Parts: sequence; C-alpha cells; structure tokens
Amino acid sequence: MYTALTHVVWFLAIATLTIQTTLSLLPTTPIQNVSKTYIVHVTTPPRGTNVSDWHLSFLPKGGDDRIVHTYRHVINGFAAKLTPDELADMEKISGFLHASPDRRCTPHTTNSPSFLGLNPERGSWPGQTDFGSGVIIGVLDSGITPNHPSFSDEDVPPPPAKWKGRCDLPICNNKIIGARNFIDYGLPPLDHTGHGTHTASTAAGNFVSGANLFGQANGTASGLAPHAHLAIYKVCDIESCDQSNILAGLDAAIEDGVDVISLSVSTVVLHLYEDYAAIGAFAATKKGIFVSTSAGNEGPFTSSTENTSPWTLTVGASTTDRTIAAATILGNGDIFKGQAVGDPTNYSLTMLPLVHYPGQAAESCESGSLDNLDVKGKVVLCVMESSPVGIAQAVKHAGAAAVILMNSEEGGYTTMSYALPLPSLSVSYLYGEQIKKYVSSTSTPVAKILLQGTAFRDETAPAVASFSSRGPNSVSPGILKPDILGPGVNILAAWYKSVENAKPATAAFYLDSGTSMACPHLSAVAALIKKAHPSWSPAMIKSGMMTSASQLNRDQKPILDGSTNRPADVFATGAGHVNPKLALDPGLVYDITSQDYISYLCSLYSEKEVEVIVREKVNCSGLGIPEAQLNYPSFAVQLGKGGSVTYSRTVTNVGNANSTYEVEIESAPGVDISVEPTVLTFTQLNQNSTYKVEFRRQNKKNETGGYVQGSITWSSVTHNVRIPVSVHLLDY
Repeated sequence: MYTALTHVVWFLAIATLTIQTTLSLLPTTPIQNVSKTYIVHVTTPPRGTNVSDWHLSFLPKGGDDRIVHTYRHVINGFAAKLTPDELADMEKISGFLHASPDRRCTPHTTNSPSFLGLNPERGSWPGQTDFGSGVIIGVLDSGITPNHPSFSDEDVPPPPAKWKGRCDLPICNNKIIGARNFIDYGLPPLDHTGHGTHTASTAAGNFVSGANLFGQANGTASGLAPHAHLAIYKVCDIESCDQSNILAGLDAAIEDGVDVISLSVSTVVLHLYEDYAAIGAFAATKKGIFVSTSAGNEGPFTSSTENTSPWTLTVGASTTDRTIAAATILGNGDIFKGQAVGDPTNYSLTMLPLVHYPGQAAESCESGSLDNLDVKGKVVLCVMESSPVGIAQAVKHAGAAAVILMNSEEGGYTTMSYALPLPSLSVSYLYGEQIKKYVSSTSTPVAKILLQGTAFRDETAPAVASFSSRGPNSVSPGILKPDILGPGVNILAAWYKSVENAKPATAAFYLDSGTSMACPHLSAVAALIKKAHPSWSPAMIKSGMMTSASQLNRDQKPILDGSTNRPADVFATGAGHVNPKLALDPGLVYDITSQDYISYLCSLYSEKEVEVIVREKVNCSGLGIPEAQLNYPSFAVQLGKGGSVTYSRTVTNVGNANSTYEVEIESAPGVDISVEPTVLTFTQLNQNSTYKVEFRRQNKKNETGGYVQGSITWSSVTHNVRIPVSVHLLDY
C-alpha cells in the first residue's frame, strides 16, 4: 500500500534503478577492487592514543581520505570506504571487533495541538511546560528551510548554557540554534524534499497565523513545543539516507547537548546489533536524551514495525478530527465522500465522463498505461497501488480532467488529502468498489468532484492510519511495539517550497501523512515533559506517555483500525493515543536504567554482540533477564499449553506523596492474570513499589494458538496508570 510519503520511497527506488542501469553501461571493474562504505567497530584506544590516530591505524597506509565519519559517542569506531580485500586485512588487526556494510534507510500543523488538548487561546497549554522553552530538540532528517516563519524566534529565549553545537546556516537565531550537514560537508543543511522542514515545524514550529493550503485547514500553525529550540542534522536527502550518516548525526547531537532526538527514518533489521539507529539511540539514552522514532508505513501488515528497541519510543500514526472534505456525485445521484485539497477554480461544476479499466495496468493508472486509452477530458477512477503523485502525473499526461483515487483493500478506510497537479478525490476502498459498480452498470457513467472545505469533529478520530506499521515485534518479541499513537494523517506544517503559485515559498505549508509526521508530535510531548520534569529519565518520560494514553475515540468508543473499520488491536495502537496533559502528571512511572537494558540484551545476544550496542566490555554471566522481565510499561508474553509465567514490575511514585493504588485487571481471553499485591501504598514522592504478575493459560479443549490482549491498571483517587498486555498462545 502506498501513502502520501511513499512517493519518497518510490523515488528512491527509481533513482537507485537509474544509477544501477547507468553503472551497468560503464566498463566493468573487478569486484574485489570496488570499495563501499562500511561501519567499523573497534576497541577503545590504548591509553594516550588519539582517537583519530587509532582509527587511521586500521586503514591502509595513506588512507586518510577513506574515512567517511569518525564516531566518538554512539560507537567506538568509524565509517570508511573499503574494498573486500582491505576489510579482510583489517579483520586481522588487533582491536578490530566488527564491521557491516552501510545500509540505506527510508524516511517514513494547525489542528494537532488543539486536537491534543493544547490551545494557547484557551490557556490550556500546561503552564509548567512554558511551551517547551529552553528544551533542545534535535531533528535528524533532510535539512531545514530556515527563513520560514515557523522558525521565527519570537518569544524564544537564548539557548541554555549547556549548548555546545554550531549552526552552519546563513540564518541562525534562538529557534534554530544548530544546523549541520552530514550529506554534503561544507554546504548548509538546506531541505530539498520538505520532509525535514515539515517534521521540524511539527515538533517545535513557532506560532504562524493564517497557515493553510489552498485556503483549507486555515488557522494558527505551531508545533507542540513552539518555544523549544531546534538543532538540525541533515542525514537524508532524496537519494540518500544511509546508516553511517544517521550515526554521525546522532553522534553530533549527543556531543552538542540536545535533550530530545526526533528520528523519522528506519530500516529493516533482524537484530538490534545491526540497527545503527538503535545503537546510536542507546548511547543517547545513556546520556539522558529521549529518542522518538517512527514505526514505519508498512501497515496494515503484521510484524511490520521498525525501530523496535526498548530504549526508543516507537510511534504509530493516527487520524485527527479534521478532514479536508470533498465528494463525488455520480450520474445516478449517489454521493461518496472523501478528502481532497486543491485550487477550487480547477474543479469542474459540470458532469464529466467517468472511466475505469478493471483487470488492466490502467486500473492502477501506472505510468504510460493510459496513454493509448480514451481518457481525454474525463474523470479516471484509479486504484492506489503506487504513489498518488505518480498516478496523478500519469492521468494528467494522458489528458484526463480529474482523478478519483480509491484505496486498495489494505488501504481500507484511511483517506488523505493530496495536493496533485489536477483535480482529485481520495476515497475509501468500500466507496471505490461502489463507484466501480456504478461504472459497470451504465454505458454512460458520469461524475463530478466537489470540494466541501475543512470540517472538524470527526467522532471516529483518532483512528489508526491503515498505513501505520503493526506488531508483533519480530526483532524482540518480548517487547510490545509500537508503543503509542500520535497524529500522522493530513498534518499541515511548514514546507520547503510553495505548491500554490500565488504564495511565496517562505510562507509555504503542506499537508503530509505518515508515521514520520506522528514521530515529531511525540518528540514535542517529550520536550514538554522534560521542561516540567527536568530530572526524569527517558524511560520515565516514555512511561508517562504510555500509561496515560487513551484507548477511546471522540465518540468514547474503542479506537478503530483504519484498514478494517473495526476496533484496533494492541499491535496497531500500542498503549493507545497520546494525551499530553495526562502524560505530564501520570501518577506512577516505570523507570529503566542502562544496566537493565544490558541485562535484557544479554538474554538475546552474545557478549560481543552486546558490546557492539553498548560500547563497553560486558560479562553476561548470570546477568541476562527474560525480555518480558524488563521494567517496560507493557507486557508481551508467550504461553504454551498449560503453561504459566511470572514477571515483576517496579513503579515509582511521581504523583501525590500519600496515595494508594488498587489494581484493575482486564483479562485476556484464555489467560488467567493475577497480580500480587493488589494494593500499592505510598507515603512519599519517588518511592518505589514492586508487584508480581502471573500469567496462567487456561486449559481448554480444541484451543488453537494466536494472540490475545488485556491490560493492568493501577487506580487511585486521582490517577489511572494503565499498561497493555499481549499474550501469544502457542500451539504446543
């Protein structure tokens, strides 16, 4: 399934294919002489040895120009261009630990603050957060558009004294206090895709009145932490988002002194020691830096979630209550609603012929598939199996007047507004199928598209976006992922250029969708919590968000899955939808130390593999703990037939000094869950209390395996502290 962001991925694929095709026409070079970038792990330098000299000692003589990046915080090592023979020679040198080839990663608003309960006009931005003032958010992405009004430093104080970074831009201020380019050294980190500008302004854009796209979604735009500082690290571009660059950006962010890192990129890995975003994030977490990541846009397929390490927050995407409403009226009088955004003067008010080509390449309107068909001046119904931008270009090239984009079956009910080069409408799979039936029912099908404007109060919001990646966690099954949901559909935020010819680029806004948009929302919430509770660890901040998350939509019904329009399961929602106000005062939190993470890793990997992640010598003897024993604010357990397991959790009181919590258990079908003790009593702040949970499988005849879910909630007079439970019932 393709989303609004997938055109980025699609472009990467085309660019890669073009490069490969071009290379195939060049004279061949023996494979053993072709160099490529490797990320190399080595031991710490001997006492008195300079880090740079130590790294150079592993390279061929005169190999200074082979170094791509030198790392000082995220790993003990460097990235360098090597041939396979040179790598083989390096592996024999004392101090060498491990090397892996560089891999490419994928890049995965006016209404969001209000939808999340934050509105400065109503005084509802919690006072203790001060709009995130003084907190530094590091954004690792495709760069920035520095002269955009979202990055004004009005009412933003100077950066804190701890800031050690630099700003390689002609325009720097109290908003953008740092900017580095790890794609093109020596050039300013300007954004040429829009992705980085959009995510940065979603997190910490300042207040901009009159923000809109073609007059829609009009209002005052801002990030959720509008007075926080931004440090920009360009690690991605249209053709490149390599792990070595991400690692370099993380290394610099740690060195510079950021408080929060927002990382809306990911790659598929089998093990955490192969995931350099996770490795860099571990180093950041050890320094007290919170890391927010996107879950990925591969939903609704199971086990598609990326960025699965327990020390990062993994964010799925949801809808908001705002829609950019539009509809198509068919010749038989039927009306089907959807979403669209565009120049109203381009939309025809008269009925036009409607065509659809089932069973052909033209059904999905692939490039060139419509060129020999009679579509001139007509409305074309296309199934979205590829980029909506590519579809629109193909339709326009063939001479059509408009396009109706219907979701694939997997795309389900999540519709988005696309700014396309011709009039368009996005409709659900269900409505698309009904439009198909109309086309086949008459010899003269006609239709027109009507723009209906911005609408609010969608009672089904938030719903899980159909494209949002899902669990279970394939890398570490004992850790439930994704963690949480945040707004990620039709997010209006700053853009690098105007898609409206009437507007100057410096005031451009754009509607975009993806978990890339959800991630910076949670980065900003983390910044607000950091401002209110500067001593909280990253795990405490994460816990505050997760245990206070909501499982209900505006209609007070269970959050729906945009793919099926049925209640979403825990592998789609994680703990639920973020509630910033409640996250600031969660009552109890689940804290995790770096040593806890090491104990968890020792149960998964060898000592050498653990050392790759944690940058220190590790003795795992007697140290490993089961994944589900990590003090995580959720449970993901496995039970064989007739089996039982017991784990413990420790909570810290950050609410009322004198408080009592009683347990409430939402049972998982086929599983008996018992908690001991059933009451937790606290007499002071920061007091810890530990409880045990037994999961016992019920003996039922003819029972098949699968996943079931429940929850455990600790309730006091003032707080409800909930963690989700997932149980995998094995077939044996």
